[in-house]
Amino acid sequence: MKVLIVEDDPLHRSYLHEAVNAALPECDTVIEAENGTVGEKLARDHKSAHIVMDLQMASRNGIEAARTIWKERPETRILFWSNYSDEAYVRGVSRIVPDGAAYGYVLKSASDERLKLALRSIFIESQCVIDREVRGLQQKSLGLTNGFTDSEYEILVDIALGLTDRAIAKRRGLSLRSVQNRLQQLYDKLDVYQTAGDDHEDGRFNLRARAVTIAFLRKLLNYSALERAEAELQEWLDGK
Repeated sequence: MKVLIVEDDPLHRSYLHEAVNAALPECDTVIEAENGTVGEKLARDHKSAHIVMDLQMASRNGIEAARTIWKERPETRILFWSNYSDEAYVRGVSRIVPDGAAYGYVLKSASDERLKLALRSIFIESQCVIDREVRGLQQKSLGLTNGFTDSEYEILVDIALGLTDRAIAKRRGLSLRSVQNRLQQLYDKLDVYQTAGDDHEDGRFNLRARAVTIAFLRKLLNYSALERAEAELQEWLDGK
């Protein structure tokens, strides 16, 4: 068995290497990559079906690397090991997981035993392992609790990218009225009117900008999510 570790922090790579050796005596080869770009290449070269992946890395983040790896080899098993449980990351991972894939999302704050259990469960038993905190956000992002629907989240991302209502309508195949209705739903769920108070009525607050600010503060959006969204926007613009 081969295990590929994709992590940009040398100390964390070393810790993961030890964890893999301790949890998986079946593993005879551990390969290390310092970022997502190198990780993609090594996954391709070694045809590794077992990967431990950090999410936030300076060169090619874990979501983008995993998207490429899964596109080429959807049977690959990936354990995401991250400091972050932001909804932006959780949604990003949920969007790219192939149907039936065995994967995991474990926080770096988890115990050694939790990490070892996740490694065996995913790589040996083909089971999914998701930390409770992350699972709650997944349910929220899927609309199973009082969160944002995918269509509402798309509108939020679009206004963060600076698109007008008409541009959003064209991109998403919606009527202008539908876009405006979803914006109102976003404002309500983000408590935009409450946080802006009466000041939004006299022009002190731009409600779209306020919604984006609150989304960042609540970790619904982050740099990685917008970097990916910007790339998708450029693809749409190029294909028009």
